[in-house]
This record gives sequence, C-alpha cells and structure tokens, in this order.
Amino acid sequence: MFSKLKQLKESLSKTRDNLLGKIGRLISGRKIDDALIDEIEEVLLKADVGVKATQKIIDLLHRQASESGLADEDSVLRLLKNEIAGILTRKPSSKSETNNSRPLVWLITGVNGTGKTTTVGKLAHYLKAQGKEVMIAACDTFRAAAVDQLAIWAERSGVHFMRAQSGADPASVAFDAATSAKNKNIDYLLVDTAGRLHTKANLMEELRKIRRVTEKVIPPEQIKATLVIDGTTGQNALSQVRIFTETVGCDSLVITKLDGTARGGIIIAIAEELSVPVDFIGIGEKIDDLQPFDPREFVEALFEN
Repeated sequence: MFSKLKQLKESLSKTRDNLLGKIGRLISGRKIDDALIDEIEEVLLKADVGVKATQKIIDLLHRQASESGLADEDSVLRLLKNEIAGILTRKPSSKSETNNSRPLVWLITGVNGTGKTTTVGKLAHYLKAQGKEVMIAACDTFRAAAVDQLAIWAERSGVHFMRAQSGADPASVAFDAATSAKNKNIDYLLVDTAGRLHTKANLMEELRKIRRVTEKVIPPEQIKATLVIDGTTGQNALSQVRIFTETVGCDSLVITKLDGTARGGIIIAIAEELSVPVDFIGIGEKIDDLQPFDPREFVEALFEN
C-alpha cells in the first residue's frame, strides 16, 4: 500500500507542483482576501481543473473567507483538499461493478495516440492477475503492428487472443470473439478498436457497427464502452468524452500518461462535469503501471508533501 501510494505521488509530482505548489507560493505570507482568491482561481483554471469545479472551489473560498476566516496557507490547502476529495468521490458506479453476468465485454475506444493498445495489454495483465479468464480481440485490423503488439501482450499475460487477417471487417472479428468468449465462459473480453479522431463520422460509424454486432451475442448490459484518454490533452478530453458518448456510449474512462504531465487536474474537471467514472489511470510505462483509480489515494498523493 505504501509503495503504491509513493509511486502515485511521484507520478503526480508535476501536477502537484502546477496546482498546489503554485497556490502555496501565492499564499505564503499574504492575507487571504478577494485579490488572492482571484489569483488562486487563475491557477486552478490553468491546471485544467475545469470551469465548473473551479467555480465551486472559489465560491467556497469566498464564503469561508467572509464567514469564518481563512487565516493561513494550511487552512486554504485543507479546504482545497476536502473539496477536491468531495468532487472525486461523488462518482457513479462503473457498469462492471454492478453486473455479475459473464462475459463482460469492454469495448476499448479512443483517439489516435492515447496509448489505447498498450492499455488493453495492461488491462489483460491486471485482470489475469486477479484470477479472471480474459480474452483480447484485436479489432484494429488495418494496423498490423497493433495486432502483433497485442499478440505479444496476450502471450505474456497468458490470456486468450482473437485475431483476423489484415483488412478484415473489425465488426466480424468482434462478433467471432464475443461468440468464442461466451462459449468458453470467459470473464472479460477486451475489444481493441482502431484509434480514430472523434470528428471523423465514418470511423465513428464503424464503432457503432462493432457494438451492434457484439450485442447480437452479448446482452447490452454486459457491454461497457471504455474510453482511453491521454492525460496530457487537458480540457480537450472533455469534448472527446462527450462525442464518444453520443456515438457509441461511454461507461468508463482510462486516463493514461499522468506521469510526467502537469495536467492531471483534468480528472477533477471530468468528475465535476461528466457522470463517467474513471476506472484506471496510467502512471508509467511498465506492465504494472496501470492502476485502478482510487479517488482518496489520488487526493492523498496530490496533497502529501
């Protein structure tokens, strides 16, 4: 537990400095007044905390400053910690947490470059380590390197793997994989799809088709659309979630590349503005660096010196 929290803290170092470090330096030796709170607001916005979450925090700071007084840096940081923790812990349950039927299908989507295929491999490793039977379906049929990469991940983790010839219809691969997973009593089927710009209508339609054919085999309530978001993209992540939700659904998120970025505040913005839970976060390159998202641990790592 300690090593996990320590790793998370180290991975969030740039976000912590960009958010709390800047606020701490602003507050040091100054009176907590409206002018200072306005400067804190600017820091929160630049740290990708988002307009709604920032406004909620700033309104609270103003109330506390006028009603009971915020005397020093510690009182401000304590208020920030409690409010951010409250925002992050008001998340809805993920579909997989409430459905005991098998197989559970995770339809993994995302724009190009988010680390989606690597995330599928790491998810397979994580679930296998939990004692689950896992299958990967390689539905990015136009990128041979992605299929080969997944085959290596599958072999390394000891999970089932479904592939097709290059150029095959991705939906047909998904259908065959869903049928096989059902027959073999697989616990989790991870469907890797091709990365696509969320503004390309034809590619988004392909995702709809993959979902439609999968639902011919697996009930809709057992299918979870999981969107992989690059943590370095900041506020653009919000528009990605909205568009993917409209197209194919978005039941949960995986946020990658939080290590080395100063824009980890986007998790706070997502929690406040969108009713989509974050299932996992990526905090490094190693196979074990994809961790289940625990909002309380995230806050502790963000605020701990």
